[in-house]
Amino acid sequence: MNEKNPQDIPEPANLRFLRRLITVLTLTMIFGLLTIIGLIVMRFTGEVEPPLPTEIVLPDGAKVQSFTIGSDWAAVVTQDNRIIVFNRDDYSIRQTIQILPKQN
Repeated sequence: MNEKNPQDIPEPANLRFLRRLITVLTLTMIFGLLTIIGLIVMRFTGEVEPPLPTEIVLPDGAKVQSFTIGSDWAAVVTQDNRIIVFNRDDYSIRQTIQILPKQN
């Protein structure tokens, strides 16, 4: 009997190439998944946002439209087209900027 065992048959070249290609793809996907998980962990364990002030005293009649914080200042954009810049230390008014109306 001259039967060959399946282990004795040589592997075709294209099958060997396909096996290596799938291995590389699997390793690439694992690396990509670990990278995404690492980026998510770094994003959510980063610096804590600066605390928002509990109370800012605005001039009479001013209503807040938006608020932003800088390194040593905080700014409030009001609905009457003003930007009021406050010191972050004591939230005293540092500067007031009047926004001009749009010109046609």
